[in-house]
Amino acid sequence: MSESAVELLRQHGVQVTAQRLALMRVVAEHPHATADELGDEVRSQLGAISRQAVYDSLGVLVDKNLIRRIQPAGSAARYENRIGDNHHHLICRSCRVMFDIDCATGEVPCLTADDNHGFEIDEAEVIYWGHCPTCHAATQQQHPTNLTK
Repeated sequence: MSESAVELLRQHGVQVTAQRLALMRVVAEHPHATADELGDEVRSQLGAISRQAVYDSLGVLVDKNLIRRIQPAGSAARYENRIGDNHHHLICRSCRVMFDIDCATGEVPCLTADDNHGFEIDEAEVIYWGHCPTCHAATQQQHPTNLTK
């Protein structure tokens, strides 16, 4: 990883290790990957990293706001390096492919609560669910609508 990643870790008070640098690089290369997927990729690059070290390092990077952890309903936690912009996600119900969607209205928190209960709201998490074009087409082929009687 670049010197900027080393500096970024240091600026956030995070000890610089080869594993953390590799995880930051892999998260950037594979947004929305699970911890296990990230660990497999880091192992292919470094040769060895325990599952616990992957989870611990991801936890530190999330706590220091260097990466973002998202956990859609019914899914393992996923990680991305796009932070601080309050973007949303679009997920296919069938194949679980995930895409970033920019802020729904352009300004944080992107949605206005009808009653904020005294909170100063600074973020909204929105997940759009549906079927990607490939899965939708496959569903249509499996269950065609019979329009004739």
